[in-house]
Amino acid sequence: MTVAGVRDNGGVGQYRDDGIVLRTQDLGEADHIVTILTRRTGRIRAVGKGVRRTKSRFGARLEPFTHVDLQLHTGRSLDYVTQAETVRAYGEPLAADYPRYTSGTAMLETAERFTPVEKEPSLRQFLLLVGGLRALGEGAHDPRLVLDAFLLRSLAVAGYAPALAECALCGAADLAADGAGGAGGNGGGSRAFAIAAGGLTCRSCRPPGAATPSVHTIALMDALLRGDWERADAAERRHQVECSGLVAAYVQWHLEHSIRSLRHVEHV
Repeated sequence: MTVAGVRDNGGVGQYRDDGIVLRTQDLGEADHIVTILTRRTGRIRAVGKGVRRTKSRFGARLEPFTHVDLQLHTGRSLDYVTQAETVRAYGEPLAADYPRYTSGTAMLETAERFTPVEKEPSLRQFLLLVGGLRALGEGAHDPRLVLDAFLLRSLAVAGYAPALAECALCGAADLAADGAGGAGGNGGGSRAFAIAAGGLTCRSCRPPGAATPSVHTIALMDALLRGDWERADAAERRHQVECSGLVAAYVQWHLEHSIRSLRHVEHV
């Protein structure tokens, strides 16, 4: 059955959905607790009975990075997977490529952090994750750029998109191009990027310790947020590195939690 055909079967305690497996956790000798971000239900945790057995009917289908069509039974604290069919195994093209694999792992962890409440629908976050994993699998863009685009758009969905054209504090406009004529395009410190303030700030509002990124780095962030891949792919490596540092710090500050997977990505 195609994803478009997935629908509730109407049974008491039964429901059907499709989703991306975020992670698994051993339960007993043969079972897994599977965390899945689903299209309609949101993030769920469900028991996959016997999935660690060699002859399991659907064990391999409940692995991280897999898009699965599921039938589940509602339990008291955890639901139970009663049927699983693979829609697409995104992990296969990532497994042999460390940069893509670590970027994908960071996406899965971040998607879970951005959906803290179980069974609270989060369709936009689900679609972002599917799109990000698809882009990683296709390999058309640098994996870290794909990850940064995913992080920025996840922030936007959550209402935390960084201010990139106006001062996050007073609203002064056109900061993205302010002072571009300075050495290296850094603008001579006339504008800054302040994580706690919510993005760019003007000279008057600049808080102590704010970063002073290149105007080209801010342009790259804007391109990733908007999906302008022609502009993003053309960015110089130094601006990509600076962008990644700002995005990583910004997303972890707003989540109030470190993304452990990012440590591995940053060392690639």
